[in-house]
Amino acid sequence: MISNLDQKWMILALKYASYAKKLGEIPIGAVLVLEEKIIGIGWNSSIIYNDPTAHAEIIAFRQAGQYLKNYRFINATLYVTLEPCIMCCGAIIHSRISRLVFGADYKKFYNRCSLKNIFINSKKDYKLSIIKNVMQDECSHILSNFFHEKRKNKIILLK
Repeated sequence: MISNLDQKWMILALKYASYAKKLGEIPIGAVLVLEEKIIGIGWNSSIIYNDPTAHAEIIAFRQAGQYLKNYRFINATLYVTLEPCIMCCGAIIHSRISRLVFGADYKKFYNRCSLKNIFINSKKDYKLSIIKNVMQDECSHILSNFFHEKRKNKIILLK
């Protein structure tokens, strides 16, 4: 069930996605929350850092680990504007967050395997609550606009 708090944190994740877009990165933002307090934030930074693992989720996890002095984030909720990729799903499993809330579906992901199956097959004793489509239109819009602008600029440069 989508709550007002879920929307509040997703709005913040969207602000970080907008920041990534300004930097020329794919506009994805993440906010990791524990007991209504932010313990980690992130935005895609793979291009800036020349690091294929510098996804918004991973950066938020790195901050949270430093803050908590632990790599487990039990009872935390991760808010992310796009459904996590397989790499980030692995990090989610290892972090042991209790909730994942995301905005837009990662359409390419479903061709390979489903998010649900990754978490069902991960560990029998790990339970993750997944809430999807929170502010889906806004999260999808920022991504589709980003790629539309990239394609448009590429065509202009080729002329």
